[in-house]
Amino acid sequence: MPIPESYEEFEDERFKHIKEITHVNKNLAAMVKKSLLDGNLPIVLGGDHSIAVGTILGTQSVYNNIGVIWLDAHGDFNTQETTLSGNLHGMSLASSSGVGALEMAEFKPADVNYVNPEKVVLVGARDIDNEEAKLIKKSGITTFTIADIDEYGIKEVMVRALEIVGKDTEGFHVSFDIDVMNPNEAPGVGTPVNGGLTYREAHLAAEMISKSNKLLSLEVVEVNPILDHMNQTGKLAVSLICSMVGKRILGSQ
Repeated sequence: MPIPESYEEFEDERFKHIKEITHVNKNLAAMVKKSLLDGNLPIVLGGDHSIAVGTILGTQSVYNNIGVIWLDAHGDFNTQETTLSGNLHGMSLASSSGVGALEMAEFKPADVNYVNPEKVVLVGARDIDNEEAKLIKKSGITTFTIADIDEYGIKEVMVRALEIVGKDTEGFHVSFDIDVMNPNEAPGVGTPVNGGLTYREAHLAAEMISKSNKLLSLEVVEVNPILDHMNQTGKLAVSLICSMVGKRILGSQ
């Protein structure tokens, strides 16, 4: 084990780069809030999925009662007690929901609520740690694994997801981790997992999100150009964003 440069660095092993990430999220939350108050739809591009804390709490600071659709191969619901790596991108949904890793959200004003886990839907999951899975089940989050998508189809899954995040809320946020895709569709990600969404499944989900007319904010994350092949993943991300904001094969409908 390398000798830490300081005791402070050693103590942060469960929260790697917590100061830098919290600083980014604090600024991001303020930018998202301003964008919403100006009447815009914020689109945040990443990067590490830890930025979701800033995007979600920035949106929640304006509407205070939002749903969240979290498209991801992973749960991102670890806490300081369950994390195997200390990487904050694996804790961002737990932090945004007020379940754990609350140090990531220390910038949150007292009058801004965490997201209600019962209004969160995880779509496309297929790589979740054992202790993390227990937390997800206990929290009240609705989870549609890739097996559920195989069984029911992406259309039925998204119909149910949109019902959950749209009922008794002011709208919803979408957090789209590109690694929810099958790696042959999106090679430029840091943590690929086989057996993900196809190109058409992802676009149908995106188009259904757009047609709901309840999208408040959006982030697309984990695009890594260094790992990409001829910008395939970057182009996919752009096309999905376009679908989520209204682009159609036959034009706007």
